[in-house]
Amino acid sequence: MRASVLGLGEAGALYAAGLVEQGWTVTGYDPVAGTTPPGVVRATTPQAAVQGAGLVVSLVGGKAAEDAAASVAPHLAADAVYADLNTAAREVKRRIADVVGDTRFADVAVVGSVPARGAATSVVVSGAASARAAEVFAALGAEAEDIGGAAGDASARKLLRSTFMKGLGALIVESVAAGRAAGEERWVREQVARELSGGDTALDRLHEGTVKHAARRAGESAAAAELLDTLGVRPVMTRAAAEVHRSAADAALRPSGDLLSAFDGLAVANIGDARDRMGMLDGAVRALWRGARVVGRARTVWVRNGDNLALHRAIAGSQPGDVLVVNGGGDVSRALLGELMAERAKRRGVRGIVVDGAVRDVVELEKIGFPVWARGVCAAGPYKHGPGQVDVPVAVGGVVVHPGDLVVGDDDGVVVVPAAEAAASLLAGRAVEADEARRRTAILAGTA
Repeated sequence: MRASVLGLGEAGALYAAGLVEQGWTVTGYDPVAGTTPPGVVRATTPQAAVQGAGLVVSLVGGKAAEDAAASVAPHLAADAVYADLNTAAREVKRRIADVVGDTRFADVAVVGSVPARGAATSVVVSGAASARAAEVFAALGAEAEDIGGAAGDASARKLLRSTFMKGLGALIVESVAAGRAAGEERWVREQVARELSGGDTALDRLHEGTVKHAARRAGESAAAAELLDTLGVRPVMTRAAAEVHRSAADAALRPSGDLLSAFDGLAVANIGDARDRMGMLDGAVRALWRGARVVGRARTVWVRNGDNLALHRAIAGSQPGDVLVVNGGGDVSRALLGELMAERAKRRGVRGIVVDGAVRDVVELEKIGFPVWARGVCAAGPYKHGPGQVDVPVAVGGVVVHPGDLVVGDDDGVVVVPAAEAAASLLAGRAVEADEARRRTAILAGTA
């Protein structure tokens, strides 16, 4: 049995050594000079390394994975298994499978610490050659989960796991650094170690507790970030945790369909008066056709001036009842939305759009009944290069808008109400409306 290992770094060397222990004849290649594991023959070229090998293991790193595959593909044996262990996106794995031949390809995702467990580290395997590859890794002592499927499926699972593992690792680094700066490193380490045990019970407690107490924990995380700032530790993960908690709290507080309906007919001016004129967008952001009216939940978008790539993403992920609220930097030199995008948004249930920037196709927008408030109109179309962000706090017309906030617009302008204050603002707005009606009656009757 002949095997080839491309990449003899730390992980590659451990896999090569494991194969040697299992009785394989192993040839390795690495362009960087280094120690060759005992029993491994070091080849001078990758092509020479794979000659006659029934198994080729690629551990060259995600950035070099495609080039490595292309360099050896013409030299692979017809019945060889090409096991790609590099961490890469699904699309990259599929391209590599095309290069080496789909029937020979196995996407192998390593889901543990190779320095700790060597070749016995658990793996998830997919692709046409997954069954043959899984046998090899199981023989090395690994828990090898063969999920079949296509190239890239195993890597997708690993990346999903990375959202937790890499985030957890980064958070631990930040927490320990904070403890060290505060002179409490040992105590912080003990707290972290205690919470890392408990399996499913601990997972459920942390997950359900986060959702249930999101609003309170958002404040706690924000306060923790301030503490780290004072300690001279950059609170990157802590600030991110605060944002996750705020998003969860916003989702729980997003106005329901019934509450949105209850705002029908209530004037923006009345809502603004009830809120001490706070949350009113400046008057330059105006309705582009008479009679436009909208009540909905803010789906926020932040774009670079004159570029609407992120707005396309926001529309694709919108839900019925959403109102697109776009920070376009106040730029009116290029339109961020026109008739076709409005049609797509309307089909997804989007109720309207508020743009601190420009739009175009105003006549058509009125014809299709898509309410628009914008700072200007411009016939010039946008760029689509990015960058941009969706579902983040944005500044529009001098007002900060969070995802899920209530947005109400009419001929007079737009008011934004924090999601948690929507019900109270409805009652207060209706009270203002009733008071104005009484005053108007008194004026007309001459009794004011």
